[in-house]
Amino acid sequence: MKFKTPTIVAISMAIGIATGASVTAIAAQPNMKSALDHLIIADAFLAKATDNKGGHKSKARSLISVAIQEVRAGIRYAN
Repeated sequence: MKFKTPTIVAISMAIGIATGASVTAIAAQPNMKSALDHLIIADAFLAKATDNKGGHKSKARSLISVAIQEVRAGIRYAN
């Protein structure tokens, strides 16, 4: 697929605007950003943990995934 220059410029601008808006939204909410970072780190540690701990590791990762989605939704909502 070959794009013409105006199309490439328009796509680049749209990506830049969307990215800039999300960065601004996160920057305006340092506590939510920190919570999001900690949840992502917690999930990474759980992923490395051995076994499934009687299903509790799996349940914790599932809950963290929901929490990450909710924090991201909260960041979007507040902006």
